[in-house]
Amino acid sequence: MTLPLDEACYADHAAVEQVTLVENVRLARDTFRLRFHAPQIARRILPGQFLMVRLAAGSDPLLARPLALYDTVLDAQGEPVGIDVVYLVVGKLTGALARLGPGDQLTVWGPLGNGFSARPIKHLLMVAGGIGQTPFLALARSYLQKRRYGDQALGPPRAGRVTLCYGARNANYLAGIADFSDLGVDVRVSTDDGSAGHRGLVTDLVEPLLEESPDAHVVCCGPERMMQAVAEQCARHAVPCEVSLETPMACGLGICFSCVTRLRDKTGEWDYRRTCVEGPVFDAARIAW
Repeated sequence: MTLPLDEACYADHAAVEQVTLVENVRLARDTFRLRFHAPQIARRILPGQFLMVRLAAGSDPLLARPLALYDTVLDAQGEPVGIDVVYLVVGKLTGALARLGPGDQLTVWGPLGNGFSARPIKHLLMVAGGIGQTPFLALARSYLQKRRYGDQALGPPRAGRVTLCYGARNANYLAGIADFSDLGVDVRVSTDDGSAGHRGLVTDLVEPLLEESPDAHVVCCGPERMMQAVAEQCARHAVPCEVSLETPMACGLGICFSCVTRLRDKTGEWDYRRTCVEGPVFDAARIAW
């Protein structure tokens, strides 16, 4: 499985927009969905790609933050005109985002990075930990053939079955479950304290699904140790796995080399690759965890 760097993903193709917020809605504890009008980006962005988001006024914090596409927003004619992103409040910028409301402005640039592969599969198994569900709503919608993203000239990918395994600390942090279940996604939940779903790790939910679905295709996003564990499960079952890395980024354009990850080549040797340009989606089998 390879994810070649498509010319459309080059950073110099990204658009920079001053955008106006439409909504800033709380989904769960410390978790919000941000919606803004950005038609130029919305027409081109693909599931798995991301945006860099920065406060429009001031220089503190100075750096932008990467936020994955949650979904596009359509106008009355069905054309994409807006973007939804979901964020967890963990620092100064996300804390500032949580205080914004409709009419406030942000500076964003994108779409950036390589998204998920797109091809017909029998079972799309999405595995999320923490805030890792955010890249998967658009992906699920695409595989269920309920929306096109970007040009998708050959038509959207297809999946006969789509499952989300979603793990969080407790029930208060589970965000957007209804968004997935309303699409027809089979949602399975785990929490550390057992306050919702299975008590334990999200990987506990993954193992039986891999045993019953040897033809599954797995996508995974969340804490690195969780992604490594899922990659190891998939390797044991000979199931392909893509991971969307949550590596901190400073520019999103491949200039600063602050977001590198170790990727193996065909000989087994590894070298650094930029998550913002060559990723954020990688073949899990190539990552030198």
